[in-house]
Amino acid sequence: MDATAGSSREVDRRLGRALPPHEGLTALKERVGKLAGGSLGDHGLLPFGVPAIDDALSGGGLARGAVHELSGLGCDEEDGAVAAAFLAGILARLAPLQSILWCLTADDLYGPGLAARGLTPRRVLSVRARDDRTVLEAMEDGLKVPALAAVVGEVGALPLTASRRLQLAAASSGVTAFVLRRWRSGTQAAAERLAPVAAATRWRVSARPSRPIENEPGIGRLLWQVELLRCRGGVPAQWIVEACDATGHVALAAELADRAPAPAERQPLRATG
Repeated sequence: MDATAGSSREVDRRLGRALPPHEGLTALKERVGKLAGGSLGDHGLLPFGVPAIDDALSGGGLARGAVHELSGLGCDEEDGAVAAAFLAGILARLAPLQSILWCLTADDLYGPGLAARGLTPRRVLSVRARDDRTVLEAMEDGLKVPALAAVVGEVGALPLTASRRLQLAAASSGVTAFVLRRWRSGTQAAAERLAPVAAATRWRVSARPSRPIENEPGIGRLLWQVELLRCRGGVPAQWIVEACDATGHVALAAELADRAPAPAERQPLRATG
C-alpha cells in the first residue's frame, strides 16, 4: 500500500466516512481486542494493603474497570454469604462516596451484615431481577454509568459471551464489576464451576474455624480462607485471613503473618482470555 492510499484512508476515518466492509470489520476487531485485552490497571488499582495478597495481583492491587468473580465453597456455593462479606469489604474501600448497584434475584441482601464489613447500606442501590439473564442485562446497563463505584451481580449461570460484554462495558466506563456466583444445585455448580469466563480475577472464599480470643468469651475471631484461583498477569495463591473489619480491610491471621503465602492448589481452569 502506498503512502497516498494510507493517508486517504486515515482522512476517511477522521471524517467518519464509510470504510470498505473488510476494513470496517478489522477496525472493530482492533477496538474490541484493545478493550478486552487491554492492560489491567488502566483505570487504577485497589490494593488490599496486605503485601502477601497485593504481590500476587498484577500491578499490586485489584484492577478497577474490570470484571472479578467470587464464589463460596461447599454449602456456601448456593448462598455465597462468606464471599459476599469479603466483597463488602472490597466495596467499602472502593470510591467510598459513590453508590453501588447490586443486582440479584433473591431479596436476601442483609444490610447489617454489609455494615459490619464497612459497606454503608445507603450506598447500595438494589435491583431485583427475575432471572440470571435479567441480572446480567441490568449489570451491563449499570456499567455504562460512570457515577457508580461498582456493579455487583448475583448469578448462577454466566455465559462466556455475557462475561465478555461485561468486561467490555467495565473497561469502557471504568466502573468495576463483581460477579457473585450462587449455584442453585449441585448439577449447576458442577457445570459452571470450571466454565471459562472473561474475568480479571476469580476468587473463592470460605469460612475457617474461628480463633478464640483470650479473656473474651464467644465465637472468637472470624477467619476466612481466601483463594485467588486465577489472575490475569498474577499468581494463584491462597491465604488464611481475619475477616474484614468495619474499615473493609482484611489481615493475615496472626500465626501466618510472617510466612510466605502458600500457593493454591492448581485448578484445571481453561484459558479465559
